[in-house]
Amino acid sequence: MDKDPDVSYADRFGRRSMEYISLGCDVLPVLHGRSPIQAYADLMRSFRDTFRSFLGGIITGIQVGLGPGGELRYPSCPTQKLTQASRSGELGEFQCYDKYMLASLRACACKIGMREWGYGGPIDASSLMQNPESTEFFRSDGSWNTPYGEFFLEWYSGMLLLHGERICREAETIFRGNEVNMSGKVGGVHWHYGTQSHPSELTSGYYNTSTRDGYIPIVRMFGRYSFTMCCSCFEMQDAEEQQINPTSQPEGFLKQLLLAARICDIPLEGENYSTNLDNESFQQVLKMSKFYSDGLEMPSFSFNFVRMDKNLFEPRNWVSFSRFLRQMSAVNMFQASLDSGGGNTTLSPPSASAFAGTVLAY
Repeated sequence: MDKDPDVSYADRFGRRSMEYISLGCDVLPVLHGRSPIQAYADLMRSFRDTFRSFLGGIITGIQVGLGPGGELRYPSCPTQKLTQASRSGELGEFQCYDKYMLASLRACACKIGMREWGYGGPIDASSLMQNPESTEFFRSDGSWNTPYGEFFLEWYSGMLLLHGERICREAETIFRGNEVNMSGKVGGVHWHYGTQSHPSELTSGYYNTSTRDGYIPIVRMFGRYSFTMCCSCFEMQDAEEQQINPTSQPEGFLKQLLLAARICDIPLEGENYSTNLDNESFQQVLKMSKFYSDGLEMPSFSFNFVRMDKNLFEPRNWVSFSRFLRQMSAVNMFQASLDSGGGNTTLSPPSASAFAGTVLAY
């Protein structure tokens, strides 16, 4: 990408993102005669062949990277800034200004006889950090909800969906018959969910607004290739987040994803977004997990507890975490012993929750 910056994403200011190759050149021979999709497929085949004896036994699941940070999205906000973005309310920038994305946009605009719509993204979509109501494009009655806005957002989100389709199809073909669970991750972009236009979702490639469900097409795509959908934010609560950002609604965002997974009948993997270890956060994970699984005859749900650190193994935190594991796993009889310096402490099991699940921690 350093030698050929055109294969990287660019925003309207010409700033390049080096996190991921632009999906505009997915099927073009820009990598010494190979396309990025061919390179991704070769990597997956090499992984399969190298670890074939472990697949289905030691290796039971593979999460396929689909974009920046492994998530199916555009790098509208740098991955390393995502935590701050949720607090600062960054709108993000449309990543459609590299020559390959612009060529696709121009072709689509010309196809419908609107050549002037193909010169770039919305020019009135603000800067990275701005109140969406102060912008012409993202405000409640903005141009996102006009024929031009609908055209651009359909194209922008459609390109992302096509990228996901290409990679999932390759992965399903390559790992078919190896008895491993394939999964793909959707970004937890929740900090403008309480607005009409959901700007940070739009710039990420999710055409999800107050009048349109942008996640059902993604979930259906995962379902076509027998993928599990992975999503985060399970421990987050609206009331807490809205003290910092009034338009943030992580619970509403997550419930929409969970409902989409239920409707499309696909398995789900949950993750925590932060490293909170308090009981309230664990109970929120249980609450959102039940929201997905309650009423399903055979719910397929697992939870990955990510970002483990030494604080987890402090006696008080470990007690809370052990209790959480028992509740998530719905195990009737379980004991864990802790050496707290004065001998072993036995943890008695709480009442089991009413759904089946698996908990992984790393």
